[in-house]
Amino acid sequence: MAARKPKVIVTRKLPDPVETRMRELFDTELNLTDAPMTRAQLSDAVARADVLVPTITDKIDGSLLEKAGPDLKLIASFGAGVDHVDVAAANARGITVTNTPGVLTEDTADLTMALIMAVARRIVEGANVTQAGGFTGWTPTWMMGHRITGKRLGIIGMGRIGQAVARRARAFGLQIHYHNRKPVSPRIAEELGATYWESLDQMLARMDIISVHSPHTPATYHLLSARRLRLLQPHAILINTARGEIIDETALTELLAQGAIGGAGLDVFEFEPRINPKLLKLPNAVLLPHMGSATIEGRIGMGEKVIINIRTWMDGHKPPDRVIPSMM
Repeated sequence: MAARKPKVIVTRKLPDPVETRMRELFDTELNLTDAPMTRAQLSDAVARADVLVPTITDKIDGSLLEKAGPDLKLIASFGAGVDHVDVAAANARGITVTNTPGVLTEDTADLTMALIMAVARRIVEGANVTQAGGFTGWTPTWMMGHRITGKRLGIIGMGRIGQAVARRARAFGLQIHYHNRKPVSPRIAEELGATYWESLDQMLARMDIISVHSPHTPATYHLLSARRLRLLQPHAILINTARGEIIDETALTELLAQGAIGGAGLDVFEFEPRINPKLLKLPNAVLLPHMGSATIEGRIGMGEKVIINIRTWMDGHKPPDRVIPSMM
């Protein structure tokens, strides 16, 4: 008799090729409407599933995990971030947690460079004026932005994505600086021509562009606080494609409105999906709807990693993308 397929409950709609393959391999319950699950629906899911496949919009905390049934043994999250899952509480109940690292590195780095260019060269402002019929012809002093070649880029968090951004930025003629918990290897530093700053405060005060690539942890919550944001030079540009909670969004909005910071390009927000209404109205802010990994290739790759993690667990092995509390 064939072994029972594990009950896999998916909380959001995934790309069709991923859902089709999951239906072939597992007893899969899909979310065809793509509406975020309510707390009650999540409680029901963890009570019935062998494997839960949540996304970053699902809060899988300790109180929810208390409702978990005895068969729930794997939370295979669709996404690189895991701050929405209480990993310690899951591990304490014998539940393995996995994520999908590495797949979205290139896509997020591409979008980071797009935001740098969009803010520095006022691309969104120009496009909006043109599409509204406001373009009346070229003039010498209209819609002037800033050249990025020769500018200093300060990267906060020099992991996979930070390094991918640095490689792209070098091709644009930017000087690479970074702050990290520890320096990267001498080989990587030499390859990237990267200067390490142990002091984040000192780096912030000297850069033309700051790009955030840290994970969201208790230690990085409001890492860019109101005090630190005030260290930025008046012409500086701040880019965030990591997690919104890393920046004090209220303080950032006030400083942008005052002209104390040159501009910001944000793909993530502190109270997502809510955005500070004042921030929405600022011409020096380019705001995107959390689309750093939104490529067909990236999202399918994430789904394939989810499937590999589930199948490895089914075979009685440790999934390749296990997340453990010490990594947080």
